[in-house]
Parts: sequence; C-alpha cells; structure tokens
Amino acid sequence: MFTGLIEEVGRVVSVKNGRDFAGLRIEAKKITEDIKTGDSIAVNGLCLTAVKVFDTGFEADVMAESLRRSSLGDLKPGSRVNLERAMRADGRFGGHIVSGHIDGTGRILGFSKEGIAVVTEIEAAEELLYYIVEKGSVAVDGISLTVMSVSRNSFAVGIIPHTGGETTLLEKDPGDKVNIETDIIGKYTEHFLKDKKPPTEEEDISIEFLSENGFY
Repeated sequence: MFTGLIEEVGRVVSVKNGRDFAGLRIEAKKITEDIKTGDSIAVNGLCLTAVKVFDTGFEADVMAESLRRSSLGDLKPGSRVNLERAMRADGRFGGHIVSGHIDGTGRILGFSKEGIAVVTEIEAAEELLYYIVEKGSVAVDGISLTVMSVSRNSFAVGIIPHTGGETTLLEKDPGDKVNIETDIIGKYTEHFLKDKKPPTEEEDISIEFLSENGFY
C-alpha cells in the first residue's frame, strides 16, 4: 500500500523489452536506503517488486498486464519516474489509499496557471471518470491529488509548487500519457452494493434479510 506522496524522482538507466514483459533498471538514491530484494516500490504509480537492489538503484520486472494498463511501456533510458516506497505501518498517512494497481491511462490536455497552482486537465475514458468525483482523491503517475472538477471527458487537478518540484507531472507536454488510479474505496463500495437487491413489496425487512444482504 502507498500514500501517493512521492519520495524521489528516479531515472531509468536501461529497459529490457521482451515480447510480453519488460525489465527496468532505475537509478535512485533516497529509496535505496532501506529497501531489499522483494520489496514493493511504486514507479509512476505502479506497484513493482524490486528483483535486485543496488546502492545506486534497483531493478524491477513488468508483466504484460501492467504494460497494457499503464504508460510504463513508453519508458526509455533517461526517463524520469516518480518513486515511492510502500507505506510504513508507523508512519503518517499524508495522502490517500493508493494500491499501486493502475486502472488505466489518461492524456494531458493542457496546463493553466491559477495563483500558485498549475491547473492540469487530463482526458480520461468514461469508465475511469465514473469513479472520479469533484473534491475526491485520484493518483496520477502515483501522485495523490485532489480533483478540482470533472467534465464529460476529462478532469482537472491543481499542482502546488512543492508537488510540481518534487514530481515529474509538470515536465509533461499536452498529449503525454499518464497513469491513473481511481479511489479504491469507491470501487469497493460499488462492488459491494451493486448486487444488493432491495426487498419487494411482498418481503419484509428482517434480521435474516439484512444478514443475507451484508448489512448485519
């Protein structure tokens, strides 16, 4: 589990592309201080396993499903990536619940300045926008952000100077692809409720009814 608070921007050193997988070697400094082989690291929002750890970085394998769902297949040597170690149980929960399991990708539509913030508009598919709500949380390339507004085909987030300086989002250009993870609480809530049938006129609400439908 992650919080969406980026700890470090790393650099892709090498990419090994297979037919249905990829291997990444990423240069990093801060996150290598206390990680070991097998640890989870979010790379641009995707939870990857460190298969090798060095003083100067780590290596991770990317399976086909991750490549299909994300923008990791576009990475090349020199690409900068957002990095976050898995959340510690004794740490502050400063962002929101981020699983590192990407729902899909969006595309940058544009940037506009509003006071200290840079408003970033992102185009996304209807099935992703369904789970994105105004003033809710969304992870974009692993960054925990608050949704400013939602339209028929896009949503907007605001980037404060600290976030802009500590992540790669403002290095993007219009048209660039970003990874999107919607709020996991909304997805679970929908799943639990969508198959719950209300009682018919002939049925009474009883302890048995509530228990059968998960309310008791």
